[in-house]
Amino acid sequence: MLFLVAALLLFGVVLGTVAHAPLDFTVVTAVVIAVWLGGFALRERLGRRRGTSAR
Repeated sequence: MLFLVAALLLFGVVLGTVAHAPLDFTVVTAVVIAVWLGGFALRERLGRRRGTSAR
């Protein structure tokens, strides 16, 4: 329960920050995060296909 409260608090802080940031900055940041997540997902998928684990 404490984790949920902390996550929601952090989420609110991040959304509050984005609401005050310029739109260009928000879009560029969102694209950077999306590319990073896409690269991570691709690396994980290829790693599982080869039968190796990152652990």
